Amino acid sequence: MDRLQRKVAIVTGAAAGIGSATAEHFAAHGAVVILADVDADRGEVMAGEIAGRASGRATFVRHDVGEEDSWVDLVKVILDRFERLDILVNNAGIQISRPLEDITLEEWRAVFRVNAEGTFLGTRYAIGTMKRTGGGSIVNVSSTYAMIADGLNAHYCASKAAVRNFTKAAALYCADRGYNIRVNSVHPGVIATPMLEREIRDVTLARGLTSTDVVGAEWRNICPLGIGTPADVAEGIAYLASDASRYVTGAELVIDGGHIIR
Repeated sequence: MDRLQRKVAIVTGAAAGIGSATAEHFAAHGAVVILADVDADRGEVMAGEIAGRASGRATFVRHDVGEEDSWVDLVKVILDRFERLDILVNNAGIQISRPLEDITLEEWRAVFRVNAEGTFLGTRYAIGTMKRTGGGSIVNVSSTYAMIADGLNAHYCASKAAVRNFTKAAALYCADRGYNIRVNSVHPGVIATPMLEREIRDVTLARGLTSTDVVGAEWRNICPLGIGTPADVAEGIAYLASDASRYVTGAELVIDGGHIIR
């Protein structure tokens, strides 16, 4: 249970869902975890809960992944407190399910601001820090929607596809320069998170239905192994973050219960 012992890790979007499960998993495996999120109330609670379990070391920092100044401040906090950064998980993301013709430019930009630009900024600042302190691992949380399409999620699909290919470019960049920084992507499918609950609600509204039962049943049946849990994804992220994957970079780890083979 110590494969991340003494590693310093940032997990964005860590107040709930896959982010909080990943932060908890990291702490259980010995890492010092910085939970970063715009939701300060929930983030503080989650950090406290993780710190109280198994003597996990967890700290919350309010952070907006789409603001460059916020990344500057976050990295400064990390270096001031811990003097290094070993792992970054770019997990923060938003999804606004909407028919393609109804998506506004503002909604398109909002999704890209968090999902694509946030991942770019995080990766850029992590590289600048890690290359000076011996290297590290960056894990970008994309989606199965980077590989398959959905007409109610055109902007989300596009943003996650951007994350998918950006990850490969970043991995190549770091390897070519001998930075000892690995960059990989994780592609969750249908996972029981607050985001999924919102998506089911949004799709229900888009179809003009009054109950979420029909859409919920569809999501439960879409994956051969059913709906996954945040812990299922956290396990894969932990593998890519750890030294066990030291020869893995530019790779895609799909964790979807068979979603994309249905």
